[in-house]
This record gives sequence, C-alpha cells and structure tokens, in this order.
Amino acid sequence: MNFDFSDEQKQLRDSARRFLEKQSSVAVVRRVLEGDEGYDRELWQGLAEMGFTGAAIPEEFGGAGLGYLELCVIAEELGRAVAPVPFSSTVYLAAEFLLAAGNDAQKKNYLPKIAAGEVIGTFAYAETAGEVTAERIKATVSGGKLSGTKIPVADGSIADFAVVAAQSGSGLGLYLVDLTGPGVTRTVVDTIDPSRKHARIVFDGAPVEQLGSGDAEAVIAAVYDRAAVLTAFEQVGGSDRALEMARDYALERIAFGRQIGSFQAIKHILADMYVSATLARSNCYWGAYALSTGSAELPEAAASCRVSATKAFQHCSTNNIQVHGGMGFTWQFDCHLYYKRSNLLALNLGSLSVWENRLIARMRARNSARDAA
Repeated sequence: MNFDFSDEQKQLRDSARRFLEKQSSVAVVRRVLEGDEGYDRELWQGLAEMGFTGAAIPEEFGGAGLGYLELCVIAEELGRAVAPVPFSSTVYLAAEFLLAAGNDAQKKNYLPKIAAGEVIGTFAYAETAGEVTAERIKATVSGGKLSGTKIPVADGSIADFAVVAAQSGSGLGLYLVDLTGPGVTRTVVDTIDPSRKHARIVFDGAPVEQLGSGDAEAVIAAVYDRAAVLTAFEQVGGSDRALEMARDYALERIAFGRQIGSFQAIKHILADMYVSATLARSNCYWGAYALSTGSAELPEAAASCRVSATKAFQHCSTNNIQVHGGMGFTWQFDCHLYYKRSNLLALNLGSLSVWENRLIARMRARNSARDAA
C-alpha cells in the first residue's frame, strides 16, 4: 500500500511552502511574538485567498472541498513556518465542531466565513490545570445564558466566536458563543509561545446557541482525534525544519579547523533527530490515511501520531539549540521560535501523558475485541 502523497498534493505542498516562506518570514513571526496584535492579519487573509482555510470544508458551505489529506499537507507547512495565525483553533477545531454537530443554518452561517477568512473561531474547554473531563467542567448554561470561566483558550483574545463546553440540566453540551457580544470578558494570559496568543475568558450571562443535541463527549473525542492528526503534521513540519537548521549550522560552523558536523558527537545528535522525525512522519501518514478514509482505526492512529510527533518536535527543537551551542540560546538566533512552538503544541489538545494513556487504552480495547472474536 502506498501511503505517500499524490503528485497534486506534493504540488500543493510546494505552493504552500513558497507562500509561507514569503509571507510568514522570521521577521513576521518575531513581530507577532513581541507585539500585541495577536496574529498576522495579512498572512491570515493570504491563507484564505489561497483556499487553505477552507481546504476541508465542503463546497456547498463555501469551502474548497479538497479533503483531509490536503489539509495535512498544509498543516505540515504551517508547522515548518511556525506561522503566527489562528489556523488550528479555527480550522482544526471550530470548523470541525460545526461539521460534526452543527445544523444546516449554523453551517451556512459560519463555515463560508471561515473559508473566506472573515471570522476566527476557537474551542473553549479547559477551566483548570490537568486533564479535562466532563466532571471537571463547571461552566453552566441556564435559560440560554452561559456563565463560567475558561482558561487557557487558544486564540481566545482574537476569536470572533467560540464553541464552548458547558453543563446544563441535561448534562454536558456544546454551545456557540459570540465573543464580541455581551457578557464576555477576555484577558490575554502569558504562555511559552506568545506568537500564538491565549486568553482567560469569563462568561457572565452570555447568550448562547446550542450546537448539536447528541453526546457532547463523543463529539469532542471525535473532533480531537481529527485535530490530533493535523496538529501532529504541524509538529512534523517543525521537526524537519529544526533538523535542517541544525544540519546547516553544523556544516558551516568551524571549530578547531573543522566543520563541527564532522565531530562524532554532533553526528549522533543529528542522526537521533532524523530518526525521531522520520518515525513521527511514519505515524502521521497512518493518521492521515485513517482520517481521510474515515477508518475505524482513527482513534488509535490519532493517538499514535500525536505521541510520536510531540516527542519528535520537542526532541528536534531542543537538540537544534544544542547543536548551535551558546549561540543557540541567544535571542538573535531563531532556534527558540521552534522550541517555544514545540512546547506549546505539546500541551495543545491535552498533554503527552493524556495521549499516551489514550493510546494504551485504545490498544487494549482493540486487543480485547480481537480476543473476544
């Protein structure tokens, strides 16, 4: 079975890379990281004009109708460029919740705007430190009004709307909230990667619209599995770029009259980085296959690629600094951009330990099913 991308998808990758190399330069990333604007608006609009924000949105809702494989290709390039845009919050989460649970009116209202880059969405889930469970959610909805606090919310300070998980008389539910409307107070919170802003959002009687009426926990799990694959591709893109940076520096840096890349210790570091990035890519290809085909293997594949890609990006970004030596720790070098993003993405959608536990549980469930058969 050939898991490689098609020629058309590789052309899409090359197009995305050229665009991002020009529009998401290091100067752009640093400006957003050091400033208060939240994201680069020109880059966001450019991604929409290229059709990237609507890649997996059906044409009937204003999207490009390409598919998840194409979105995986785009995600990898966004990770490679450490793009300072709310792409994951809007496209991997908000749009997917609408596709999974929204009615036709909600889809027609939001999805065309997402595809056109006119709105930014996010998912407000966590309220305290630690793994998020239904029992730990205290935000409530009563009489069509939402009250409670969510922290941290990715891109919460710049988003136009949010999908919020909250309790009601019938249990946990999902709700659409206009973040620009009444009853909403937002405060930016500090994170390790300021190029992707996070917020503390306080809801005090904010009007809501219910999103779906089924099992909210099942919908969240399904959307998180899809987002895990896409996030893993971002991590693989970042891993590859960190490896390239380390390799290039090792070939040009001279010490004791030799390229430092000729020293065995540096060779071992680069080799280990290559192995971890390649293993993560292999798992991500399995995840992309399961995602694009709607395979029953998706929960296991998503957890697998999420775990391996998280480890790979953290490993490669850390060792990129080590290869650069003392200069790698300075603000003038760009190594820290990838180190910061790797640590931020490691906590996105849940920590590494959360996904490791999910992988173990899903593998046990699969084996039990096989034994029972």
